[in-house]
This record gives sequence, C-alpha cells and structure tokens, in this order.
Amino acid sequence: MVGVSYPGLAVIRLDQVSKQHGQQILFLDASMSVFKGEKVGLVGPNGSGKSTIFRMIVREEAPDAGSVVAEKHVTIGYFSQDVGEMKGRTVVEETMAGAGEVSGVAHELRELETAMADPSRMDELDALVTRFGEVQARFDELDGYGLEARAREILAGLGFAPESVDKDVGMLSGGWKMRVALARILLMRPDALLLDEPTNHLDIESILWLEQFLRSFEGGLVMTSHDREFMNRLVTKIVEIDGGELTTYSGDYDFYEQQRAIAERHKEAQYDRQQAMLAKEEAFIARFKARASHAAQVQSRVKKIDKIEKVEPPRRRKVVEFDFPKPARSGDDVAKLERVVKGYGHRKIYSDFDMLVRRRERWCVMGVNGAGKSTLLKLIAGDSAPDSGSVTVGASVKLGYFAQHAMEVLDPDRTVIDTLIDAHPRASLGSLRTLAGAFGFSGDDVEKKCRILSGGEKARAVLARMLYDPPNFLILDEPTNHLDMATKEMLVGALKDFDGTMLFVSHDRSFLRALSNRVLELGPTGPRLYGGGYSEYVEQTGYEAPGVR
Repeated sequence: MVGVSYPGLAVIRLDQVSKQHGQQILFLDASMSVFKGEKVGLVGPNGSGKSTIFRMIVREEAPDAGSVVAEKHVTIGYFSQDVGEMKGRTVVEETMAGAGEVSGVAHELRELETAMADPSRMDELDALVTRFGEVQARFDELDGYGLEARAREILAGLGFAPESVDKDVGMLSGGWKMRVALARILLMRPDALLLDEPTNHLDIESILWLEQFLRSFEGGLVMTSHDREFMNRLVTKIVEIDGGELTTYSGDYDFYEQQRAIAERHKEAQYDRQQAMLAKEEAFIARFKARASHAAQVQSRVKKIDKIEKVEPPRRRKVVEFDFPKPARSGDDVAKLERVVKGYGHRKIYSDFDMLVRRRERWCVMGVNGAGKSTLLKLIAGDSAPDSGSVTVGASVKLGYFAQHAMEVLDPDRTVIDTLIDAHPRASLGSLRTLAGAFGFSGDDVEKKCRILSGGEKARAVLARMLYDPPNFLILDEPTNHLDMATKEMLVGALKDFDGTMLFVSHDRSFLRALSNRVLELGPTGPRLYGGGYSEYVEQTGYEAPGVR
C-alpha cells in the first residue's frame, strides 16, 4: 500500500521547535507534520537530532521552545536501539507484554480467572463474574484471542524459529532481543510508528518481511534507516535535518537526493552571483573612494552594499574520499573446497560440498538463517575446520576477513589513530588521517579510545585498518552493519574498483547489487551457483532472498 497524506489529519506535529543540547543547537524554529497513512523518512548526519525528535514526540524530552503535538487518543509505538532489560518471560510472552491496552486486559483476565477459582473468595464471586464479563468483552473487542497467533506470526517474520519463541527471552543475544523489541511495537498496532534504525539487526529475509508489513500499515510512520533500498520502497516523504532546520521533500530517498542536489546547485549559483556582484561594487569603491568627483557614486554604492541581504555560503557536505592502493595479484585459483562435510551436533550444514573461487570473482552468499553462510566464510578464512574434506587457499593469496568478532581485536586503550598507526607504522600520519576521515572519523574523533566506540564506529575502524593495505582476497560477513549511507557509499565506491576477489554476506541489497558478479544460494536442497550478480539472481529466481516470495 502506498502511503497517502490526508490533509487535516496530522497525527504528529512539530511547530516552531527549538532545541539545544549543551552548546549544540539542534533545532531552531523547526516544523514538520506526519499525516495518517504517510510514511516519512527522517534523514540527517549522525548527531543532527534524529533520535531527539523521536524522544520529543514520546515526551522523553521537551523542546526548549515551540510545541510537539500528537492528536488526542493517538497511540504511538516507539522502537529505539535501547531495548532495556528482558528476562523471566518466554519470547512470545515478552512480545505480547508490550502490546498496549490488550496486554493489560489479558493480564486482568488471567487474574480474574485465578480469583474465581479461589475458594477463599467465593463471597466475591458475583462481582468477579460481572467484571470478568466486562473484561472479556473488551478483550474480544481488541482481538485479544488472536493476540498470541499474531505475536507468533510477527516473530516468525522477524526470523524466529517456531521452537525458539517458547524459550526464555533472557537467553537471547542483544541482536535477537532487538528483534523482540521490534515485534512488541509491531504487535501493538499503534496509530503512529516511530522506528529508529529498525533494520540494524535484521537479515535480508526479515527486512523483506518487515517491508511488506509496513507497506500495509495504515497509521503514520516515521523512521530512520541506513538502508537505501528499504527507504526507497517505503517512504513517501523525506524530512531532512540540516543545520537546525527541517526541510520536507515529497517522494522517496532517491528523489530527495536529486532534489537536494538541485537545490544545492541553485544556492551555490545564487551565492556565486552575489559574490561576483559584491566584488565588482567593492572594486569600484576601492578605486574611486579617494576622488572627490566620485564621492556621491561611492557613497551610493556603499549604501547599496549595506542594504543587500547577504546570501549565506552553501553548507557543503564533507565527503572524504580515499584512494585505496591496488593489492598484489593472486593466483587464478583463490580458494577451493573439495567434498567438505560440516555439521554442528546432529545438524548437517554441508555434505560433500565442492566450490572453486577464481580470481576477481565476487561471490555473495545467500541463504536463510542457519543455512551456513557464516560457516562457509569461517571455513575459507581458517576460523573453522571441516569435519572432513579439504579447504585450500591458492598461491599468493593474502586474505582479509571481516566478521562481527573482528571488532574484538581492537585494543580498548588505543585511540582510532593509534590503531591505524599500529597496523601501518610506515604510513604517513596525513594519509592515515585521510583514511580515518573516509571512514567517518573527522577532527577530534580520531582521538577517541576504542573502548568508547559504538558498534558502528568499531566496524569502521576495523574496515579502515584492513583496507589501507588491502588483501587480494576479502571475506566480509555483514560489513555494512551500523554503517551510515555516506560511509556505505564510500565503501561501495572503493570496493567497485577493488582488483582482488571477494566472498561476502550482506543484508544490504544496494551493496549486493553494486558488488556481486556471482551468487551462491545455500538451501535445504543443497548449494546452487548462479553465474551473474545479485540483480541477475533476482531476475532468474523471481525472489530477492531464499524463502521469500
């Protein structure tokens, strides 16, 4: 369903909002509206105030001036990266516990059932039965009896296996708890959804399911996301935060980028024209100010300059590019798997698996959860051994392996720039600072100690260290996790020109399309190899990921 705005039915409004954090002015007289049925993408650089807008809408923060208004009786579901404590319930119970009013009504129903069965409360039975009837009617009205089925359906969509949803939520990793928190918000069926980076911990299958779910969502949706494809397929409006202002663009993310580029060119042209005119006037004044015969003209031009409303110089987004060195050439056969068998416990991942990776091939590995994507990367990287069969790496191959655990190699007491210097002691400090800038560490950010870096910052530091002197065989497991769009685009640009071989897993469809020229699909019927890249794979199979139609 395409989001449509309905004039007069704004569910959320920011009117002339100003907000300051310490010395930083986030917003100055900023306004935006979200209408029922609209799907709004909120964009802006890191630290520009996207999460602050969400917190003001849900009353976790207040504006310094102006107002943030949600229509009466509008329920708001807010998904943030801070999920809080989860333990003591099953996954499905935790999901239902956040379902809004229906969750409270279900809880009261259970208490009433217990009370009616309690012999010591027989004198209250009439009142309990009356109240039970009222609560049961409300529970029915809220479709409470379908709540658990809906919860299980949402959890399945977000990648949970049926047997895992009845286990203790406290046993889950942080990423899977994020999925539970997202499921709670979706089950809630609010009038407005605020989603802060909902795809961060999802695989491609779950992202595609969420995309479908949100398309049919009839309320107002505001979201941030570093996934360009996800934004393009959902949003009908972009609100950009830039220099304290909120600017609204109608259309998807690609359209917004085009319109912003046009607007920036117009601003630059306007600024350049005014600067040329001012230079001409000032040159006249400087030339003739000492001549009495031109005094009147000089004064007239001075007054003219004073009255002109100066055009502000355009704010240019600083995108640091880095020219990555060319890796040494490897042999033609880069990696070879022969009759590989691998399993965990009773579960067999690979059985007599053969594969040859040739020089300059770029394999993306597709497959549902548990199909063995990361296992394959670990086998070739030497992080895991096959139960039988052989895995060999070819002649003159210098291998670089990036996985989420790679971030653990960062010394917590070293700064970002120290980390790069330690890895490349012969490199000039200037080139390493440029490298850091290309991966989003500008100015004083390079002096941050690794212990205080966020997950995304750690990933950027590890990638920067790896790619300064690039291997000729890159093995990448979800390299774009937590990266913002600008850093992703820089990385894609660098890897497009990469003269080596790649094997990677990614949930980012833009990344898959831009870089792959081979696809390996892992599934229950065994591995299937496709000769083209991800775009050809989608065209041939009719789906964007295994198991998703």
